[in-house]
Amino acid sequence: MRFLICAGDPSGDNYGALLIRALKAREPSLRVDAVGGAQMKRAAAQTGCEFLFDLAGLGITGFIEPLRRVPTLIRLHADLATLMRLERPDAAVCIDYYGFHRHVLAAAKGSGVPAFYYISPQVWATRPGRLRTIQRLVDRMLVIFPFEEKLYREAGVPVAWVGHPLLDMLPSPGAPMREGDRLRIGLLPGSRPSEIERHLPILLCAASIILQERPEAEFSVFATAQAPDAAYRDLIAQWMSSSRRRMRLVREADYAERAQLDFALTSSGTATVENALLGVPMVVFYRHSWPTYALARAMIRVKHIAMANILAGRDMVPELIQRDATPEKIARAALTMLADQRRLCALRKDLLSLRRKLGGPGATGRAADILLSEASRRREEVRA
Repeated sequence: MRFLICAGDPSGDNYGALLIRALKAREPSLRVDAVGGAQMKRAAAQTGCEFLFDLAGLGITGFIEPLRRVPTLIRLHADLATLMRLERPDAAVCIDYYGFHRHVLAAAKGSGVPAFYYISPQVWATRPGRLRTIQRLVDRMLVIFPFEEKLYREAGVPVAWVGHPLLDMLPSPGAPMREGDRLRIGLLPGSRPSEIERHLPILLCAASIILQERPEAEFSVFATAQAPDAAYRDLIAQWMSSSRRRMRLVREADYAERAQLDFALTSSGTATVENALLGVPMVVFYRHSWPTYALARAMIRVKHIAMANILAGRDMVPELIQRDATPEKIARAALTMLADQRRLCALRKDLLSLRRKLGGPGATGRAADILLSEASRRREEVRA
C-alpha cells in the first residue's frame, strides 16, 4: 500500500512523524509520501519513506500571512493533486491545518483516493461551516479530544476518537516545587517565526519584572526544531547583558526539562496542552497582528483559548490576549500565582487530571490501526 501524509505546522509535524513510524512498524512494506517538517523528514529517512516538501517550515499562520505564500501553496497543491491523480495512493491523510488541507482533501476526493483527517481543525471554536466541507470531503475523521467525536457524529461525519498523541510523547510529570527550591520558569514564545518575533521580547521583559520580586528564579527559553538559534540568540544575549543573569536556550524532543518546570509563560497553542499534561502551572498569552486579530475576534465562538480551560470548562489558568498581553500583566499574573503555594499545588493536580480525559497512551497506534484497516478494506472493495 501507499499513503500520502500531509502536515502544515510544527505540532502536526510531530504527530505526523509518530504516525509514520507507527504505520511502518505495523506494515513495513507500506510506502509513505510525506509533506510536513523536520520531524517528518527525519522519520521518513529512518523508515525508508519519501519526504516531498517542508510545509511546516514555512511557518504560515493567521489570515493575512498566508497571502504571501499563495504561489508556493498553489504549486504544492498542484504537485499533490497530480500525485494522487496519477499514482492513486491508498489513503490521503491530512493532519489539522485546514486552510491548505481542504484543497488537498478535495483533490483526493476528485481522484477517488480515500481521504482521512487526523486531528480536527477547531471547528468548535470558529467557523462551524467547515463541518459541511469536511462532511463532503472526508471519509473518516480521527479526532483527539473526546467532545469532538460527538460533534462530528451529529454532523454526519464518520468519526473515531483515538485519544491525544501527546500522551505517547510526554514523560511522567516532574516533582512539584518545594519551599526553598530554585524556581524554574520556562518561556515558550511559540513555534512560528512570526510568533517568536512578536512574543519573545514580551516574555523577556516579563522575566525581568519577575526577577525584581523573585530573584531566585531561573529562566529557560524553549526553542522549536523549525526555528534556528539566530531567532532567539540576540534578544537573549541582550537580556543576559542587562540583567546580569544567565538564560538557557533549550531544544529537546523528549520534554525532559519541560517536565521539571515549576511554572511557564506560554504562547497559546499546543504548548498549553503539553504543559497541562505535564502538570506545569502557567500563564497563557497571545498577540496576533492586528488585522488577523480583528478577523479572529469576529469568528471565535468559545470563551477560552487555552485547551486546559476548554477541557475543564472553567478558568483554570489565566489568559491574556492582544492588548492585555503586556509584560507587566503577564508578570503580575505569574507573581500572584507564585505567591500562593497552595494554589499552585491544587492547580498542578487539576492539570494532571486532564490526562484521564484524553484517552491514555496509544493514540498514534490506534490511529495507525484504523488507517491501515480502512485503506485495506477499500482496496479490497475496488478489486472486487
